[in-house]
Amino acid sequence: MDASGMRIAVIVSRWNEIVTKELLDGALDELKRLGDPEVTVYHVPGTWEMPAVASALLESGTKPDGIVALGCILQGQTPHAKLLGADVAGALMGLQVQHKTPIGWGVLTPDTMEQAVDRSGMKLGNKGREAAQAVIEIIAVMRQI
Repeated sequence: MDASGMRIAVIVSRWNEIVTKELLDGALDELKRLGDPEVTVYHVPGTWEMPAVASALLESGTKPDGIVALGCILQGQTPHAKLLGADVAGALMGLQVQHKTPIGWGVLTPDTMEQAVDRSGMKLGNKGREAAQAVIEIIAVMRQI
């Protein structure tokens, strides 16, 4: 995979920043490793705000080649997290299909903070790194079509 010459936007949530900072570091490191594309990072308050920023980017005159969405929605005692995750995933999927622009899903939905930390670089890899890889790969595939 070669990301050189690509323009990538990264949207990262500040909510659960102990986790999202690690996801961001992993994504940026992976993008640099894959060819050091032009990267712009957009910080948003929470995961809920990601689709609005993604939509604005995709409708702008400087539309990126791909977007990496990074966040962490911890499960709680109410269905709030499940509803939030489904709404954000659906909105990002809709934008991805509508604009024919890959959006990498680096949004964790763990049951516990320990699981979140494990998935942000400790025991189970870094999902930010994986989302960045997916975006670069799908951009390459779509360019072949």
